[in-house]
Amino acid sequence: MYFLHTADWQIGMKAAAAGSAGAHVRAARLKAAGRVVAIEADFLLVAGDTFEDNAVDRALVQQTGEILARFRGPVYLLPGNHDPLQPGSVWEHPVWRQFPNLHVIREAAAISVPGGTLLAAPLTEVHSRHDPSACLAGIERPGGTVIGMSHGTVEGIDPDTEHHPIARDAWQRARIDYMALGHWHSTSLYPDADGVPRMAYCGTHETTRFGERDSGNVLRVRMENGLPKLERIATGGLSWLTIEEQILVEGDLARLRDRIAALPANALVRVDIRGLLHAAEAVVLRQIAEMSGRFLHFSLDSEALRPAAEDGWEEALPAGAVRLAARHLRERAASGDIVAAEALLELQALAAQVGA
Repeated sequence: MYFLHTADWQIGMKAAAAGSAGAHVRAARLKAAGRVVAIEADFLLVAGDTFEDNAVDRALVQQTGEILARFRGPVYLLPGNHDPLQPGSVWEHPVWRQFPNLHVIREAAAISVPGGTLLAAPLTEVHSRHDPSACLAGIERPGGTVIGMSHGTVEGIDPDTEHHPIARDAWQRARIDYMALGHWHSTSLYPDADGVPRMAYCGTHETTRFGERDSGNVLRVRMENGLPKLERIATGGLSWLTIEEQILVEGDLARLRDRIAALPANALVRVDIRGLLHAAEAVVLRQIAEMSGRFLHFSLDSEALRPAAEDGWEEALPAGAVRLAARHLRERAASGDIVAAEALLELQALAAQVGA
């Protein structure tokens, strides 16, 4: 048995964090879906949240179904918490009846798949405190290799927001050989006492936002003598890059600028800078801010920068009100006044431009 495990495509997501690049991010998710279905395997499992919600444009539902139908084998789709099986849901679209290799899980059941049996049950609610995998244990199944598919939060990941909780030994309780999970966007494996990965999140096929750990993958699973062997395959096309930099000495900011300039153009970049801004490098900070047009998305947070206490800087300013204002702003900035710090940075930048 040789199958693909994917989940959390969330086709139609808003991608608000990407700003004006949102349309590009949404298109990239469809392109990544095309890369998934091109991978060779006996069958394909989509373990929930194929769509962002049940209100997505029906043209997107049709397009997604057509992409899935390109897979050379049966495809089994599990409704998740974003797209639960409800009246009026995306699962009522005719595309799921248009292609014979597409199979939507509509009830808890044992399903014959190439090489064994699949146990799965759809989600019918957005939020629930019940383990969606618990019903799998009571489903009759033939002998041989048994795969499970469920969608929810493995106990202990995030107790504050936990819903559709899944027991850490769900695979054992359900008497299955491997549990394919969806819901969390990072690839995560749950091994048994012998180190065999009996349960796993494949992660989303295309990174969704900044800060996601190890996303943009699918898992290809080979079952040999009831033991799963997992192969992680990268399918994401976008780079979501967060750069957090502490600026301490003169030259640090210029090195950061050069590092950012070398990033790929198809990246979404978030830069957080803290530390000290030296007067001579005020122009470098402006150069970094002007890089926004190089990338799909670029954001810069430099509010935590504070002017470096460089001797004699104010003395280079014109005598009188300007110099006095600079000294006053430095005193306020040193006491933690963010507005004063930002004003002092602007004054430094202006001074650098005019050669003061």
